[in-house]
Amino acid sequence: MTANIFRSSLSVIALLCAAPMPVTAQTVVYQAGAPIADAAPPADNAPPKLIVAISVDQFSADLFAEYRREFTGGLQRLQEGAVFPSGYQAQSATETCPGHSTILTGVYPARSGIIANDWIDLNTGREDKGIYCAEDESVPGSNSDKYTVSDVHLLVPTLGERMKKANAASRVVSVAGKDRAAVMMGGHDVDELWWWDNDSKKFTSYAGRAVPPAVRKVNSQVQTAIASATSDEKLPGFCQAHSRAVAIDDGKTVGTGRFARAAGDARGFRASPYSDMALFGLATGLVADMKLGQGEATDLIAIGASATDYVGHTYGTSGSEMCLNLLVLDNTLEVFFRALDEQGTDYAVVLTADHGGHDLPERLRSHAVPEAQRITASIAPEVMGAAIASKLKLARQPLNSRGVGDVWIDKDLDAKTKARVLDEALAAYRAHPMVAAAFSRAELLATKVPAAGTPPESWSLIERARATFHPDRSGDFYVALKPRITPIPDTKRGTVATHGSIWDYDRRVPILFWRSGMARFEQPLSVSTVDIAPTLAALIKLPVETNAFDGRCLDLDASEGTSCE
Repeated sequence: MTANIFRSSLSVIALLCAAPMPVTAQTVVYQAGAPIADAAPPADNAPPKLIVAISVDQFSADLFAEYRREFTGGLQRLQEGAVFPSGYQAQSATETCPGHSTILTGVYPARSGIIANDWIDLNTGREDKGIYCAEDESVPGSNSDKYTVSDVHLLVPTLGERMKKANAASRVVSVAGKDRAAVMMGGHDVDELWWWDNDSKKFTSYAGRAVPPAVRKVNSQVQTAIASATSDEKLPGFCQAHSRAVAIDDGKTVGTGRFARAAGDARGFRASPYSDMALFGLATGLVADMKLGQGEATDLIAIGASATDYVGHTYGTSGSEMCLNLLVLDNTLEVFFRALDEQGTDYAVVLTADHGGHDLPERLRSHAVPEAQRITASIAPEVMGAAIASKLKLARQPLNSRGVGDVWIDKDLDAKTKARVLDEALAAYRAHPMVAAAFSRAELLATKVPAAGTPPESWSLIERARATFHPDRSGDFYVALKPRITPIPDTKRGTVATHGSIWDYDRRVPILFWRSGMARFEQPLSVSTVDIAPTLAALIKLPVETNAFDGRCLDLDASEGTSCE
């Protein structure tokens, strides 16, 4: 890969220059073979001064395996540390909010309460019974689409909160391409928390927060970049093999895109590698301005990179779009790491994902995966509920759901009728040709969450669902679709592919740790994202209470003092 690949407008590249960085304004491409600033190994087994926790939204273990040999930048650097290529988001809820909540809390949704991106609360006082995971629904006039961002639904502390409680000098920063990613990784006590808002076309935060210079600068540069049209990126040879048109609805195709966009197209900016470039430019500026990693205590910055998820939803997990996106991400990460190197910061990195992803069924079927298909209206809760209402002679259909997964039964029914509805619903869903399993609340409560260290690939379907089940928030029963069933009936809203299933293609994610001087090793056996927080706690010698985590500490390098003992 050469330095003239991914050449972009100066206004876009400037996003990575929010602080002094070792790149020119002409290219963001890491030049293979260029020397990497090699910081000295930490002395006396000292904890790192800065923890960098990165989540690449929808970066599945499958994508990592497919592209890892092509990486020459930041993702290659991370492969020189501790590599767990097949880690897991072990629970059934493989969505952005629950996935991000596991990474720095070290607990499953069954404890954190973050059971999904959205759920139903039939007891809420507002007309809209849907609850968004990162909102405060008590705010007057709000609904689950027009909400006030809040951390109130996260029931447990994050690693950053624990660090600040142990030492008030620790600073915690969380930035992301989505509000829910920033909130779930940052937690309840942060020094700076910023997320991308596509409506305002800028990074924003909670009301009343002062806007730091780094945020103002990047916001200005982003808005300038969005206002300018861009042309197609040059396609590297490796990506050319991925460039093949796949027909979807209304004669549209995906698979050959190169991120050209019209002036003012904020959605196109968001679903491109440029949005992650902006995010890491913001992170770089905040690290520099706040002098993170240069104080008396260990600091933490959490970064939720969302472009890969938007690209996956808009174009699928294959095609030229994903190929270009990942190669640019690789270089964007290296630019960021080099900025940290230039500052002489002793930092440790963990990179993982909130979930995996599933390609669009139209492309999968062209690759001899005939079982890949889109969900049909016959499984919609209102359709299933109408049939039950007719059979039981109910006044209205009794089922409530945000799609598939958790389903709630009308709370106004008497206990006997509700039990009959449950029996009918379980029988109907279990008989549906697109359903793999359906579990009642009683069945889930009778199941234990697997103990720490139990290989996630060995978990039964009900154990995966149990790790997500929270008795105060989850539904009356849970429905799991069969493999390769995409829960999007059509692509009219612009989403062609998704994730969220109980299956390993959505559960498996890479988990990579890196620190200068760290011994390299690769462990092919599975670990879980809930193992990250206890591992980092041990690395920085942070005392925690017994049973604070659902995960276990991973012994990254006992010879260098990062033992879990």
